[in-house]
Amino acid sequence: MNKRQTGARYEDIAVSFLESNGTRVIKRNFRCRIGEIDIIGFHEGVLVFFEVKYRNSEKYGNAAEAVGEKKKQVISKVSDYFRCINQRYMNYPIRYDVIAIQNEEIFWYKNAFEYAGNSF
Repeated sequence: MNKRQTGARYEDIAVSFLESNGTRVIKRNFRCRIGEIDIIGFHEGVLVFFEVKYRNSEKYGNAAEAVGEKKKQVISKVSDYFRCINQRYMNYPIRYDVIAIQNEEIFWYKNAFEYAGNSF
């Protein structure tokens, strides 16, 4: 299985996990010239932007630690763009969560990081 197929498999697992825990997924793999957000959905009335990280070992660190400052900035800017082109979502509170899958165990880090971009 190549890297893209592996990523898609674990994003599918994350979506199933989120949906079974009350999240309504509205978009997967939202892409623009700035970057990508893995999953976008609603959880308890909040518009949530999810980053999914998978590690099969801790050789390269913990999956949750794989979201660095640059990635946070990209996700923040892409979330701005998503809301700009989908105005109906502009007035919802937002949150940035990380779904970390480490050795087949799923960890959901709610409010994993604060907004790190510049709004449009």
